[in-house]
Amino acid sequence: MAEVIKIKKGLDIKMNGQAELIYVKAPRAKTYAIKPGDWHGLTPKIIPKLCDEVKVGTPIFYDKYHPEIKFCSPVSGILSSINRGERRRIIEVVVEDNGKDTAETFLQGDPSELKREQIVENLLNSGLWPTIKQRPYSTIAKTDGQPKSIFISAFDTSPLAPDFDFLLKDSEEDFQWGVNALKRLTEGKVHLNLDGRYPSVRTLSNIKGVEINRFSGPHPAGNVGVQIYNLDPINKGDVVWVVQPQDVVAIGRLFKTGKYDPSVVVALTGARVEKPQYYKTIRGTEVAPLLEKQLKEGTNRVISGNVLNGTSIDAGTGYVGFLDSQITVITEGNYYELFGWILPGFKKMSVSRSFASTWLTPNRKFDMDTNYHGGERAFVMTGEYEKVLPMDIYPMQLLKAILVNDIDKMEQLGIYELDEEDMALCEFVCTSKTPVTKILREGLKAMRKEMED
Repeated sequence: MAEVIKIKKGLDIKMNGQAELIYVKAPRAKTYAIKPGDWHGLTPKIIPKLCDEVKVGTPIFYDKYHPEIKFCSPVSGILSSINRGERRRIIEVVVEDNGKDTAETFLQGDPSELKREQIVENLLNSGLWPTIKQRPYSTIAKTDGQPKSIFISAFDTSPLAPDFDFLLKDSEEDFQWGVNALKRLTEGKVHLNLDGRYPSVRTLSNIKGVEINRFSGPHPAGNVGVQIYNLDPINKGDVVWVVQPQDVVAIGRLFKTGKYDPSVVVALTGARVEKPQYYKTIRGTEVAPLLEKQLKEGTNRVISGNVLNGTSIDAGTGYVGFLDSQITVITEGNYYELFGWILPGFKKMSVSRSFASTWLTPNRKFDMDTNYHGGERAFVMTGEYEKVLPMDIYPMQLLKAILVNDIDKMEQLGIYELDEEDMALCEFVCTSKTPVTKILREGLKAMRKEMED
């Protein structure tokens, strides 16, 4: 068994509302949507016209600057609407489901016996290529190059994260087929990273053709960025690809059956949920059927993803993100507390010893909300970021280099290693209430533009 890599820095945010380990088949939604905003740097161009019929796997839009990268319908039906936001930016491309599941057919065959070009073409045609992201920048992987390695993080340490061992328990064969396809895309290693806290993980420990690594420690030990940093660091000019476990399964099913399988399992979590559990559903589903009779009374925030780096969606009209395996519901924190800083705070979590509830009862779970507990303040050195970021990086100096758009300094301070999820804890513990992840994304956009120019 591989030696466990122990992550010492970080923070586990203990919250109420963990999903119970049971599967429930979600009610069929009326509409499904793909949201271009789920990918950075994407400019969508719509292919069919409104009310045109589509099948499962029919392309509905492509990337304007990389037209070979297609995004396909998860259900059969008609293209019912194209929802736009500010400056007519496309927010959602919506398909009305007819319930027939008529599907396009694609290349079927053992990936081990196919050429790399055939595998790439099949992933592009089926709309599964966008499930492969590249570091740095966390954009869709480019088709004209090879990564030095591919990473699959098969566990998650973020708050209320789904249990991937449970989630993938019936998909080991499909996962193996997916790994066989990914192996043909790189001359380097395919890293499969497992939770070292539970050395007897059953589901994926027997997968062949990968290098199995085990990690233990607090969040962000489950973040693929931390794993890349420890196993195969990214330097200028390097490219590493990242694929999520459920997407590996979808890739395997594509080559096994010759059809695009849009089914996924999503964990409904959070203290504002009556019965947190796992739902078998379809990518891009409406969130409303999953939340029916599940929300507690009060003002709630529904998040597609986890509380640290998920996206807020409307409980009635929102759609689950294409790459998300979790929905979180917490209390909307639009309230003020008089002299809240001097109260005992028995029901509050603190990363310091401000409130006795955290250090006297370290295993206690909390009902957390979205309240800021103060406004934005001066951006000063506190040393808090370094306690939760397990990388040899100076986060404060990096953020200030981004704010003044110093490209050379950003590069020297290690921006290639980072994504928003890697610095989400820095934003959580920030005493200045600085939008850390937003600043980091602006820096990554600036670096990408500089490299492409």
